[in-house]
Amino acid sequence: MSEVNVSESAVSQPEKGYQPEVFDPATVEPSAGTTEAAENQAERKSRTEFNKLQKRLRRNVGKAIEDYRMIEDGDKIMVCLSGGKDSYTMLEILMSLQKSAPVNFELIAVNMDQKQPGFPEHILPAYLEKVGVPYHIIEKDTYSVVKEIIPEGKTTCGLCSRLRRGTLYGFAESIGANKIALGHHRDDIIETLFLNMFHGGKLKAMPPKLLSDDKKHVLIRPLAYCKEKDIEKFSAEKEFPIIPCNLCGSQENLQRQNIKGMLAQWEKEQPGRSENIFAAVCNVAPSQLGDRELWNFEGLQDEQDKSHLGTRIDLLMSDD
Repeated sequence: MSEVNVSESAVSQPEKGYQPEVFDPATVEPSAGTTEAAENQAERKSRTEFNKLQKRLRRNVGKAIEDYRMIEDGDKIMVCLSGGKDSYTMLEILMSLQKSAPVNFELIAVNMDQKQPGFPEHILPAYLEKVGVPYHIIEKDTYSVVKEIIPEGKTTCGLCSRLRRGTLYGFAESIGANKIALGHHRDDIIETLFLNMFHGGKLKAMPPKLLSDDKKHVLIRPLAYCKEKDIEKFSAEKEFPIIPCNLCGSQENLQRQNIKGMLAQWEKEQPGRSENIFAAVCNVAPSQLGDRELWNFEGLQDEQDKSHLGTRIDLLMSDD
């Protein structure tokens, strides 16, 4: 039998440029069931994170209220609502706490329409009607007053704040509100501390609770223990109808923005620094500062003379 020789060229070879198919799991489209399961898992995780955030805000507000006795039985609280994330969050948390609080208190939301051009007058009434809280809208054209007095390019916040505060104080008295709730949070308090230090020469911030100069109004800041980043997340999740402030909030290069940037950089370099600063605001040692109104430095010698140490020193000196 003759031997059959098969050369390599006679064997079937792949065509030039041919690439064998390789299985790639990434190219396989997930089934409808797999996609739905992943979406459900992501939704559960998001819901869990939001519940943690909401509980943290409630806990911090409740702690501030307890520590400073902000709310007592029978209080009628005027909640100042600007249309920003802070005041929306404050109202939401107070309404939530109102349902479970051991004391009875009344909430009345109040917004001041300062007649800024383009101000969406319908947004707040629609929202307050929806959540079912009693409310008042005060209409007062402070915008024109501020624009007339403050030169173009200068910061309007100071005058605007004073005009708004005077109007709100008077309205609180007219409706019989004994407390006024403001939406300042922990970061506002820290920023104000440095603003007063750098530009006012005072060691002064925003107290969680304050009696007005005329002794007629008690101001409370229920968000005093809350971080701004928590409020931002909460506001975004709740989809509050935010109203931007075109009068002062959008002005560039405000000193507060500079302070905010400084604190953000510090926090980035040393996480936890802002918490320590706020703790210092709540833990003041007047004897270790220099304010003669807060500490009787001139009387220290008299106190020493009255002490046992002073007596022993006198006896030793008399023996000589």
